[in-house]
Amino acid sequence: MDNPMNHPPEQPTGTDGTPKFGRLLLVLAAVVLLIVAITFASEAMYS
Repeated sequence: MDNPMNHPPEQPTGTDGTPKFGRLLLVLAAVVLLIVAITFASEAMYS
């Protein structure tokens, strides 16, 4: 009777989600840099 409210068991806390978050951050930064590069390239081409 240690779970009277039928809550799901807590997820183990650790460094499990950290690499995924770091990889997501790197992908996001790469996408932003790609958009900036495309913007500068198009400005240089059409001006």
